[in-house]
Amino acid sequence: MTQTQIPDLATMTGLELLSAMRDGLIPPAPIAETLGIVNFVVEPGSVSVELDPEHRHYNPLGTVHGGVLSTMLDTAAACSVHTTLAAGEGYTSLDLSVKFLRPATVDSGRLRAVGRVIQRGRRTALAEAQLFDARDKLVAHATSSCMIFA
Repeated sequence: MTQTQIPDLATMTGLELLSAMRDGLIPPAPIAETLGIVNFVVEPGSVSVELDPEHRHYNPLGTVHGGVLSTMLDTAAACSVHTTLAAGEGYTSLDLSVKFLRPATVDSGRLRAVGRVIQRGRRTALAEAQLFDARDKLVAHATSSCMIFA
C-alpha cells in the first residue's frame, strides 16, 4: 500500500488499522494531536505512546494533570486490545483504574506509556498500562476492561 492509497478500514484488523495510523496512511486520533502524543509503537497485544510534558498539561498544583496521564494510560491499554481485533470487530472501554505513584512535570522528561493485553476473551479483554518518566521511574499504573463486539 502506498501513501496515496486510502486503506479500506472496514476490512482491516485492529493491528492493521493501528499500523496504518502509525505509518501515516490514515490520520492519528485527534486527541493525540491535541495533547502532543508521539511515537505510537504498535505490536500484537501491545501499544506504547510518548509525550513531552509542557506547562499546558499542568493542573493548578503545578504538575501534569491526572487526566493527561490517564489519557496516555487509556490509549496504551485500550489500543493494545485494539491490536487483537479481527476485521469487523469493535470495542469500547468499560473502565479504567489508575494509580498515580509520583508527580510528573516538565523536569520528568519524556513520558512513555506502555500497554499490554493481559487476557483477551470473546466478549471482554483485560489490559494494563504503565507510565514511566525519562529516568524509567514508574509514574502511574492502570488497568482497563474492554467490551468487544461485532
